[in-house]
Amino acid sequence: METEFEFELPKGYVDKNGDVHRRGTMRLATAADEILPMRDPRVQQNSGYLTIILLSRVITRLGTLSAINTHVIEGLFTMDLAYLQDLYQRINMSEMPTYKVVCPHCNQQIEVPLDFLLA
Repeated sequence: METEFEFELPKGYVDKNGDVHRRGTMRLATAADEILPMRDPRVQQNSGYLTIILLSRVITRLGTLSAINTHVIEGLFTMDLAYLQDLYQRINMSEMPTYKVVCPHCNQQIEVPLDFLLA
């Protein structure tokens, strides 16, 4: 199973020296990645900050930067942030579980996606 995914940012992160960092790696998120940031006061004050913390936890490499933290994610261009949010969703939600049911109208067995967000 693949757990790390390479990416290339559309614009790139510009560090304090003016160097542009575009290529990176994102790992699959864990339950802790999604739960622990909810305790952070920045998220409690502004739920939009959850994305910043999540991405800082799952991006394992960006160019030659020695560490990826919230400061780096805050410094991304909007287009790059949107790109990373989309990548996060695609790699972590790519295999939605399904279950088999029998259609009450035609008695055919079908697979229905199990969407935990609708519960």
